[in-house]
Amino acid sequence: MPYKKKLIILLSLIAALALTYTASLVFNPEAAGSRSASYVWLDSRFAGRAAKIVLTGQEKIELVKSNNRWFISRNGMEYPARQTRIDDFIGLFTTRSAWPVRSTSASSHSLLGLDEGSAARITIHGENTTLLDLLIGNEDITGRGVYLRKVGQNEVRSGEGIASYLAGSVNNWYNLRLISETEDGKLDADSVQRLYVYGLGEVQSFSRRNRDWVISGLQVENPDKSSIESYVKAVLNAEGDEFDDSISVNDPMFNNISIVLELGNGSVKTIRLSEPDESGRCFAAVAGFDFVYSLAPWTVQRLFKTAADFERQ
Repeated sequence: MPYKKKLIILLSLIAALALTYTASLVFNPEAAGSRSASYVWLDSRFAGRAAKIVLTGQEKIELVKSNNRWFISRNGMEYPARQTRIDDFIGLFTTRSAWPVRSTSASSHSLLGLDEGSAARITIHGENTTLLDLLIGNEDITGRGVYLRKVGQNEVRSGEGIASYLAGSVNNWYNLRLISETEDGKLDADSVQRLYVYGLGEVQSFSRRNRDWVISGLQVENPDKSSIESYVKAVLNAEGDEFDDSISVNDPMFNNISIVLELGNGSVKTIRLSEPDESGRCFAAVAGFDFVYSLAPWTVQRLFKTAADFERQ
């Protein structure tokens, strides 16, 4: 057999063996069959102990828990975070699911993007301990999940649902509702006893009386209850499209217009607003917090109403 032909055959065999070896690292059928794919990363009993979460992906995101609520720590400020998103995120690790073993060899880490120096990372801290420290690597062989391993361990597993939390920006974690407690739906229109609007001429008030509403400050001859309820809901659920770090909550622009909600539990929520600019956009500050929201024109339109908006058609 000519030397060139032998060389081609030999190189082909080497390539085939290399491919087989690589595949055995990435997906070991025997290992997958002998080890249960059902796995939980963090005992659910420890979920309530989480006090801080650090995600290092496209950007570093730091979530901190204070008074049983989650905030985003950024630029020396703490912004409200989406509680439901964080609950779902932690639930990924505390719920037993399919996380099949893909490798137990340290030599596979580099191939799978799980070297500590290059991998994305999720760390969940307790008060004085680390509850979970997880490295996130490349897409897995299915293309739907990613490879994962705990820091300090060689075992590699794969699974779905995590990549989306690391791919987005910090904006995906912000709770931009002006009344942040409305996120979970427990605070709704039925919770509001009175709503006042100051700074748009005569003070407007909407007061609950039994099952109806009484309006003052607006000339409404035939009030439409459903329109009033819709307005109260719009105020409760209003949200900004971003936080604006360039404006102080003490800026005089917030001294003229405000919306005040008195709740059935005795608490009061005050939203202070700037005059809308030429585009219809304005800024908002909520009493008790040190950050400013930027509101899109369509949101502003839902907050500023006229008498005609409440007339029964």
